[in-house]
Amino acid sequence: MREQLDAITSNALADIENAASAADLDRIHTLFLGKKGALTDLLKKLPKLPLADRSLFGQEANALKERITAAIEARKETLSDAISPIPQGFDTTRPGICMWNGGLHPITQMRYDLDDAFASLSFEVYDGPEISSELYDFDSLNFPADHPARESMDTYWLEGCDTLKGARRQCLRPHLTGGSVRRMQQGVPPFRFVYPGRVYRNETTDASHERAFFQYEALIVDRNVPFSAGRLLVNTILSTVFGRAVPVRMRAGFFPFVEPGFEIDMQCLVCEGVGCSVCKRVGWLEVMPGGPPHPGVMRAAGIDPGEWEGFYINIGLDRLVMMRYGISDVRLFHSGDLRFLGQFS
Repeated sequence: MREQLDAITSNALADIENAASAADLDRIHTLFLGKKGALTDLLKKLPKLPLADRSLFGQEANALKERITAAIEARKETLSDAISPIPQGFDTTRPGICMWNGGLHPITQMRYDLDDAFASLSFEVYDGPEISSELYDFDSLNFPADHPARESMDTYWLEGCDTLKGARRQCLRPHLTGGSVRRMQQGVPPFRFVYPGRVYRNETTDASHERAFFQYEALIVDRNVPFSAGRLLVNTILSTVFGRAVPVRMRAGFFPFVEPGFEIDMQCLVCEGVGCSVCKRVGWLEVMPGGPPHPGVMRAAGIDPGEWEGFYINIGLDRLVMMRYGISDVRLFHSGDLRFLGQFS
């Protein structure tokens, strides 16, 4: 039995040294220390030994068992270190490098805030295509045929559409209002929906203007929509977004798609009405046009203006974000400068 014990010792330690994986070590453990393992079988023969030899042989067998177990664990650590992505000698207790926190773009966050505000008023959210047409963005909105907004100096027309008309003359949408007509054509009144998205204008950029920016439309269509409901809608949305009452004024203005039309201004929150570059020193900032949809727009959407009426607003989302955070230049939001955007994460 002495020879058997020595053979088990040499074979087990050799196999452990040559093991290439944790699975190999598990197999070795079973082969030598398992219920039917070589060392276990040898221990079962102890009762057959002379009484004087049992104690000594038992101690040696148990010592070998512990030796094999320790060798297996040591080999496991060696194999683990070999495949570890942590470099040898690296101190894992040293403080790590702080990662940048991710976050929503401030304009995206504002849109979500508005979605929540309108959802509380039972509005649905509509999403339309960014490539639209002259039919929806001008013809259906009561724009005259010679209106300057139809020219390439204001609207980005797709290549090859110069000589086309109506639905075949396609463009990057210059506003969202044509999408409201699309939505109304897809259902029957009453309607209560909002329509957020990016729009495109061929214009010179400055502190308060961008070529690609975000708008947020809201439209109510019902049998009876008084003007006071529209004014309440404006006040409710602005107070929800800014967390406090915001001074608002509504001035008569002309827009082809509403009748009567209003220019809706809010007090500049950057300068608190004193005057700055954002509000062009007047203390007020135009944030949206609004008013009841023009009868021609209602008819283009397949709705009888004699039976239904409504109220429409179009929020300049970028400008609201400027007011929310006191930012004086809208171009910063579209610059992709992580030093600036990181302040909002």
